[in-house]
Amino acid sequence: MYLGIDCGTQGTKALILDIHSGKVLGEGSAAHRLISGPNGRREQDPADWLLAFEQATAQALQQAGVAGSEILGIGVSGQQHGLVLLDAKGEVLRPAKLWCDTESAVENAHLLEFLGGDSGSLERLGVAIAPGYTVSKLLWTRDHYPEVFARIAHILLPHDYLNYWLTGRACAEFGDASGSGYFNVRTRNWDTELLELIDPQGALVRALPELIESQRCVGPIRPQVAERLGLNPRALVASGGGDNMLGAIGTGNIAPGAITMSLGTSGTVYAYAEQPQVSPHPQVATFCSSSGGWLPLICTMNLTNASGAIRDLLGLDVETFGVLVGEAPIGAGGVLMLPFLNGERVPALPQATASLHGLTADNLTRANLCRAVVEGTTFGLRYGLDLLRDSGIRSDAIRLIGGGAKSAAWRQIVADIMGAPVACPQHTEAAALGAAIQAAWCVSHQHGEALSLAELCERCVTLDPSRGAEPDELRSRAYEGVYQRYREQVRRLQ
Repeated sequence: MYLGIDCGTQGTKALILDIHSGKVLGEGSAAHRLISGPNGRREQDPADWLLAFEQATAQALQQAGVAGSEILGIGVSGQQHGLVLLDAKGEVLRPAKLWCDTESAVENAHLLEFLGGDSGSLERLGVAIAPGYTVSKLLWTRDHYPEVFARIAHILLPHDYLNYWLTGRACAEFGDASGSGYFNVRTRNWDTELLELIDPQGALVRALPELIESQRCVGPIRPQVAERLGLNPRALVASGGGDNMLGAIGTGNIAPGAITMSLGTSGTVYAYAEQPQVSPHPQVATFCSSSGGWLPLICTMNLTNASGAIRDLLGLDVETFGVLVGEAPIGAGGVLMLPFLNGERVPALPQATASLHGLTADNLTRANLCRAVVEGTTFGLRYGLDLLRDSGIRSDAIRLIGGGAKSAAWRQIVADIMGAPVACPQHTEAAALGAAIQAAWCVSHQHGEALSLAELCERCVTLDPSRGAEPDELRSRAYEGVYQRYREQVRRLQ
């Protein structure tokens, strides 16, 4: 039995995986609090993650009907780009700034200027640093909280912090490290010179965690944590990774050809690559994967947060919202929404706000508003998929995950807008499943057995035939005109 954990923005999810049968035996979840403030501040208290970890694990074990003593390994997926700062005693210095925090956008612009713009950043790091990446949060901390900055002993990403709590060892693996902004994705090494620009004394460099390969274990769980969680004290903790990297494993996206698309708070589209072929498009992040290769990826900042805002505005439950989406025509009767409530990364519009276009007395209906937000967010994913395709990525089929993937109407809209068949894994919590699969892979390496990751994915990742969607040629053609209208509005903003 293996425990997979996904510590996301909205909460922590846990599942128990039996790798012999390939079945998920139990699941659990617990919510997180979000600390919001002016100028785009989005933070969380890491202590909330620990409590949610404990609650979600207890639920999953109870539902599975297994004893925690049967757990052989633990894998942790975490939201990317976050910053957790610890002092010399291992205590958290301040709330963690999250991926969706844009308070350090000015600092990011300064760092990007130093790197020589997008092209210079791509040449040096293999990625173009964007608002939300970890590196600008360090510069922001230095300038706004110098007393905190002076006490930094460990710089960790969210999943690194959870591994540190579990084992007492500060490590990072290549996939999640790729989104820090101070990591070279080609050479798989920290860019220490960039950190020395922020801190010439070298304290930040000394605070970096040790880099380990994806198939390695961080170490055994600490006895006091095993007791708190009710787990096997001999359980091993895997390298883990970012939520997108482990979502790739959890959808079987570990070889060229497949595309994973996540309809979560944010939207992501990513593929597998065997070489670090850095895209000329700055918005395509050629991250490392957590399976030994690379993971070309685009991320939109607005997805179910935007659809949720419309639902809240109209006082709708999820089911009624889906019915209304289905009642409106393609193109929402002429209503077009640019859903940039948090600014936007893809398209690159960090200072943009959301807007509605084409409203008339006749088309201002609840159904059209619901359809417009689903179409607008999906157009952002299509924009990103076009960039991936232009970078040479093949997309034979789309594997759809995330909360939005539960909607049949949304699945069909994705298939029609992308012009590609859509399939949903049986278990939509792909990051937690990927974490459990990766844990089995890492533990087998630790014991000298070296199980094949492909074999584990084949056994544990199954598609749900009842939740697929095929593109319709007529609908796809109709959507093309609406999508080009979206592109024109984006060009005007740019």
